[in-house]
Amino acid sequence: MDLEGKRIVVVGGSRGLGSGLAEAFVARAAEVTVVARNTSAVQGPAEQPPVTAISADATDADAAWRIMEQTRPDVVIMNAGAQPPMERIDRIGWEAFATNWNVDVKAALYWVQAALTVPMAPGGLVVLVSSGAAVQGSPLSGGYAGAKRAQWFIAKYADGLSAELGLGLRFRVIVPRQMFVGTGVGDTGIGAYAAKAGRTFAEQAATWPDMTPRAFGDTVTELIGKSGLAEAMVYAVRGDTGVTVIE
Repeated sequence: MDLEGKRIVVVGGSRGLGSGLAEAFVARAAEVTVVARNTSAVQGPAEQPPVTAISADATDADAAWRIMEQTRPDVVIMNAGAQPPMERIDRIGWEAFATNWNVDVKAALYWVQAALTVPMAPGGLVVLVSSGAAVQGSPLSGGYAGAKRAQWFIAKYADGLSAELGLGLRFRVIVPRQMFVGTGVGDTGIGAYAAKAGRTFAEQAATWPDMTPRAFGDTVTELIGKSGLAEAMVYAVRGDTGVTVIE
């Protein structure tokens, strides 16, 4: 997939891994639209951003349909998500436990439905950014791990339906198998597990490979450019091992 001139929508692209992905697509001459609640984070007060920024709640079904119709993207990156509440399983209440089901899973469902229903043009690609917690769990983050795994099932169901209906769309999952310093989810998780282990934040951060959000974005965009993610359904990305296929 030649990314030059391709229409890319990054949902949740104003900060963290989403920002790294948006920057990497821009560097490959793609036409990038970032969807975020806080679009001021995309554009400085005196800057003309290299992306189009749309302010919207990723869990708003109407917004998903509207933006898909407006942009007619070739690629959608579904990265929107909430910071997981960090607490032991015996102490966390249901509302906190369900945080990522009410944001990450809800948003993934609506944007996948919009892609199938609008629909995207044949050859379109929808990528859901999950988490390594979906593989090994995360005992201090409530329902986060289950929510990130649920995104896999949504992608699989949608991919099967696309094949059944002859839509020619692909739905794939990228799993960052590490925590990232400087991101909301990463810093929250590193801080909580550092406290549990009796380590400093820096000591806990050092247990993960060195990889910036932009390096993550470059890895993912390079993979999409080379393969279109046509070879497998779920891919892992990690700073020391690069890209590996999960399934």
